[in-house]
Amino acid sequence: MSKWIRQIHRCLAVVFTLAVLANFAVMGREQLAFWVGSLTLIPLFLLLFTGLYMFVLPYAARWRSQRLARE
Repeated sequence: MSKWIRQIHRCLAVVFTLAVLANFAVMGREQLAFWVGSLTLIPLFLLLFTGLYMFVLPYAARWRSQRLARE
């Protein structure tokens, strides 16, 4: 599962980068820039969740190994 999360995180990073570039491209048009900017938040939040998951993985592995060592 960790492999899938990493792959999804990489793909989301590409999508987010393209969305930010699109946001800069339409910055002069107010209404369109608002919607493109709002759509940029979707991959950003998904990046947050996948990034937090990958951040916690080493701590969870350490916690599990300590728990197994006590048993």
